Amino acid sequence: MALAVMPSLGAQPKKAFQGQSPSTITSTVKDGEQTIEITNVQYEVAGPAIPGRPLDELLVLRKSCRTKQFVDEIGMEASITVQAWPLNVDLAQNPLYALTVDGAEPRTINHDVLVILRGVEEVEWWSVYKLGSGAHLFDTYVPLVQLSIGWPEQEPRYVGLEVPPDDVSDTRLKQPKVAFVLTYASAERVIREALVTSDEPERAQVMRSLADATRTVVVVDHPQPAAPGNKYRPPAHSVKITVQSYVSPPVSVTIDVPIAHDDLDVAHATAPAGVHVAAWKR
Repeated sequence: MALAVMPSLGAQPKKAFQGQSPSTITSTVKDGEQTIEITNVQYEVAGPAIPGRPLDELLVLRKSCRTKQFVDEIGMEASITVQAWPLNVDLAQNPLYALTVDGAEPRTINHDVLVILRGVEEVEWWSVYKLGSGAHLFDTYVPLVQLSIGWPEQEPRYVGLEVPPDDVSDTRLKQPKVAFVLTYASAERVIREALVTSDEPERAQVMRSLADATRTVVVVDHPQPAAPGNKYRPPAHSVKITVQSYVSPPVSVTIDVPIAHDDLDVAHATAPAGVHVAAWKR
């Protein structure tokens, strides 16, 4: 693929340039087993107003996806490399950052964050990174949830739910009463994490099970009465988490966490008896 760009932003010196990276597919057969290896490369121009970068700067992203799949077998191996340069620099020079992780489908959201699908076999999960630096923000085991806060100027916020894997390094998350971690973030930092626990270890185990339960997260809008003078007031928001299990007897849990003053209002969260939501920090 080739890219030739003449930018329109006056603050960056205009320069014609070209970048080229091959996309390939290779098939090999050994002992009757066929292996398919694919490398796909995509270029993207992101910005302006990328958090952590100059306001009028554009970034050139090179996203390389490499997959290896054994025919007639479930799943595949996949890795992603994302490299970033300011627009109009020589792409042969070192990038601002280079991020390589196991995963697929890198996506930029709102010129703010980079989201990479990390689970490519049985369990889907995603990692969220700062677009301007490639630094890791948080992981989520539900699709990334977006909302906007403020009025009339609005700012994007992001919500995720992390289910601690068996090999999690933080021993606090290995406690039998732990279910999962709710994350509320901007494009530049994690604003708040909330730890959800259950007094009953058996229920906590089902709530965090990746095989026996599903979790959904949505943002609920709560319309507000007009301010004096009939002035518009933006709706309030809350994060609604629903857990539904497949075990018998089934476990069904609904948790609602208000958002207040650009933060999770864990003090006013509602949850079933025995389920708790508390502020938590890594």
